[in-house]
Amino acid sequence: MGRADARRAQQGSARRARQKDKKSGIRRFFTWKKLLGAFLGVCLLGILGFIGLYLYVDIPQGNSAAKLQSNVYKYADGKVMARVGDVNRETVPLERIPKDVQRTFVAAENKSFYDDSGVDLKGTLRGVLNTLRGQGKQGGSTITQQYVKNYYLSQEQTVSRKLQEIVISLKVDNKYNKDTILAGYINTSYYGRGAYGIQAAAQAYYRKDVEKLTVSEGAYLASLLQAPSQYDWATATPAGKKRVKERWAYTLDNMVEMKWLSAADRAKQTFEEPRGPKPLPGMGGQTSYLVKQAKQELFAQGVDEREFEAGGWTVTLGIDKKKQQALERSVKRKLTDDLDPKKRKVDGDAQLGATSVDPKTGHIVAMYGGAGYPKHYTNNATRSDYQPASTFKPLILASAMENNAVTQDRVPITPNTIYDGRNRRPVVGGDIAFAPPNEDEQPYGKISVQTATNNSVNAVFAQMGADVGLEEIKKTAVSLGMDGSRIDAKPAMTLGTMGASPLQMAGAYATLDNHGKKVTPTLVKKAVHPVDGVETSVPLKDPIGDQVLSRRTADTLTSVLTGVVNDGTATESVKNTAYEAAGKTGTSDDNKSAWFVGYTPKLVTAVGMFGESPKGGTQVTLKGTGGGGRVNGGGYPARVWADYTESALGGNTGAEFDLDTDLGAGVPPTPTPTPSKTPSKSPTPSETPSKSPSQTPSSPSGRPSNSESGKPSDPATPTDPSSSPPAGGVDGGDTGGKPTGGDAGGGGGRDSLTDFN
Repeated sequence: MGRADARRAQQGSARRARQKDKKSGIRRFFTWKKLLGAFLGVCLLGILGFIGLYLYVDIPQGNSAAKLQSNVYKYADGKVMARVGDVNRETVPLERIPKDVQRTFVAAENKSFYDDSGVDLKGTLRGVLNTLRGQGKQGGSTITQQYVKNYYLSQEQTVSRKLQEIVISLKVDNKYNKDTILAGYINTSYYGRGAYGIQAAAQAYYRKDVEKLTVSEGAYLASLLQAPSQYDWATATPAGKKRVKERWAYTLDNMVEMKWLSAADRAKQTFEEPRGPKPLPGMGGQTSYLVKQAKQELFAQGVDEREFEAGGWTVTLGIDKKKQQALERSVKRKLTDDLDPKKRKVDGDAQLGATSVDPKTGHIVAMYGGAGYPKHYTNNATRSDYQPASTFKPLILASAMENNAVTQDRVPITPNTIYDGRNRRPVVGGDIAFAPPNEDEQPYGKISVQTATNNSVNAVFAQMGADVGLEEIKKTAVSLGMDGSRIDAKPAMTLGTMGASPLQMAGAYATLDNHGKKVTPTLVKKAVHPVDGVETSVPLKDPIGDQVLSRRTADTLTSVLTGVVNDGTATESVKNTAYEAAGKTGTSDDNKSAWFVGYTPKLVTAVGMFGESPKGGTQVTLKGTGGGGRVNGGGYPARVWADYTESALGGNTGAEFDLDTDLGAGVPPTPTPTPSKTPSKSPTPSETPSKSPSQTPSSPSGRPSNSESGKPSDPATPTDPSSSPPAGGVDGGDTGGKPTGGDAGGGGGRDSLTDFN
């Protein structure tokens, strides 16, 4: 080896040595011993920090009661509507509470209460993580922790407050015995109805003192603590009632598991329904519904219920006092003055709900919920257990246009498309056989979609549902604010057989009025509460959302719905008003509900009338109400709507719809496209309407006229389906009795299938 080779070998060896030394240095720095030491050091620091926090934080003085004050509710103009907050609280010693009732709270909330140290570390860690993620109150807490939160701390959800809760809970558990803590928890918890503590709750829900509570009643009160507003039996939704009964059963089952209740005694327990709430001072009439709805909106947006009920809040609603009074007067003038339950039993079954919305802001400007507490607890404006009936049909046409749907013969669906309106004509193209009757079995010939809308022809919209696709229609309905969980995508849905509320329908039609931009009707405009002495506004969601329908679709629907007012089922009550109006009537099977949802360029109002048995709250027919026959949507609901709208608009009636469309009742129709099928299935020129429906008015009753586009067939000589196919190959249907061959249910789980007008 020469000198050069030796030098290169020596340099390579030195380089490899340096690399080895470098790698060894990194390894020395990150050895497992050092990593373990660092981990233990962090743990030690955490432990020392917690010990320091434990020594630093003392058990504070209880101050919840001192902070309780009124909540103020205001009209949109700032005038006070109501003050709510007279605290209903009475502390009782544990000895007054039956032992079985005490145990229901432990069984419902914290089965390990008598054995734990006052803190559930696993549940608390989950709560801290959820708080850091912004997911709110999702952590588990012991009874001790909940008592500490109720009595010593605020309801805010922050990591520092959670750490305080842990430390104070450990100290409280160490200082007091379990009976003292349980008594404090039961006496400081909020049960709804303004009741703090079990004695106030026993009176509020069962009109008895705490000593007389049964184990079943105790299980209900213990179950309430999870969600007092949602679980109040008098005002809970069907889903809320189902959940609280499940929690009630869960509580009793846990008592059996813990040997506090025998299986035999558990089997004897029945759910004891609580009594209705007593109205608070100043909470009569519509105020009771408005305050309840305002609170539900705030709780849904993250406001803590207990913190809110502690008081100090100022809540401004969108309610216009003059419009609210006008709505109440209209209900009295056009409905309740006609009712005489002593003369006609059915008059005592009539309920009415209404929601009126400003389509530009999305704020609810007036709401009617019923007779008010204590006569009627359910808010008829927000209840969603009755069928919206034919008021759902415009959403089918909206979905058709938005999805560029076509008929069976590939003709685009527009207001001028010709359909076959024959009574009980089987729907073509659906998966389930369906052949619904028209109102009063009325036979129609070939009619335009506009005329079918004016006269609410079931046959046409049942077929249109198959043409568009039921799932697509459901998507459109949900995008407009309807509850998808109540919509069963079966043929009967085309008749509006799902459940819906006046609030939801007002939102859907307000979106049409707002040119397709989503409107979510909202009651609360502003909510302010003190935080560390500073008034702080709660961030609220904007009632005006995204564009969910194209402007052309929305405006076309508005144009079409002017035809219902000028030449359809609402003509008798609404036509010839001093303002432009659009809307749709609806009447459900067996006349259990009747609707009119209508709007002007500045105001949208949904009016629903419902038949409800005073005893049991079951749905009953409205037939004979007011001494008449069937209650149609064009009757009482449309009359209330028209009377209210005229009063609410006052002299401001000159506005006109600003429509971007070349289709519908408000403008001359364009020719119906010629189908690509054989001539025998194509409309002849004489079958294509040459006038808009508003130029060929039907009778005030909403029956089809003998106009060219809507001439009924001779009832004595029904048309053979095989010999008279609809123009464009489209069949019709909307249900009235039993559908031929298939769908017997419809949305909402009821057997009502007929949607008339």
